[in-house]
Order: sequence, then structure tokens, then C-alpha cells
Amino acid sequence: MPRVAGIDIPNDKPTIVSLQYIYGVGPKVAADVCEKLKINPMARAKELTEEQLSKIAQILDTEYTIEGQLRRQIAQSISRLKDIGAYRGMRHRRGLPVRGQRTKTNARTRKGPRKTVAGKKSVKEMR
Repeated sequence: MPRVAGIDIPNDKPTIVSLQYIYGVGPKVAADVCEKLKINPMARAKELTEEQLSKIAQILDTEYTIEGQLRRQIAQSISRLKDIGAYRGMRHRRGLPVRGQRTKTNARTRKGPRKTVAGKKSVKEMR
């Protein structure tokens, strides 16, 4: 497996798809990198030379925020929201949806599995 910016990318996929395995690299960034270096985006990752791989790594490191640095930046943004007591920070702290989605139904991804509350049992009259 070729390594770009310290991350293994898949051999058998086109370069434009392989680059998207790096956190912070989506379709647009992958296409931009291929275009800047004049690499065929549909060429397989295993067909790239060491020189091309090092140039890709260099461009990603200098021009884009990726991997650990991006994760740290996002975590800092969230903790800043929590610290200043913003509404979005409170939603993050409580583990609820942050962007205005409904929570009466749905929102299971953020809220986790259902916590069943025991209902009031109906008492049937004895005759």
C-alpha cells in the first residue's frame, strides 16, 4: 500500500478515490491535487511513482489541513463553544443534535439506543 502523508491509501482504487481515505480530503480536494500535479485521477494508486506520492504528500501538508491537525482544530472549536456557554456547545455537551434537527422522533445516532422508561401499569378492577 502506498503511503501519503503518513496514511496508507488503497492500491486498487483510482487515485482520486484513494486520496479520499485521508481525513479531511474529499472529492474536491482530491480532484484539485490531481489537477495541480497533472496526475490522471483515474490511474490506480499502485501506478503512482514515489516522486508523485511525495509531491502529493507535500501539497497536502502545505496547502490543506488534514488528519490530526484537522481533528485537533475541530475538537478545539467544539470545546470553545462549550466553554463560552453557547447553545451549540450545550447541545454538544448533552449529546443532542446541534444543527436544529427534531429530537422527539429520530436523532437516534446522537442520543444512542432508546432508554425505555417504565410506563404506568393499568390497574384492572377486581370483580
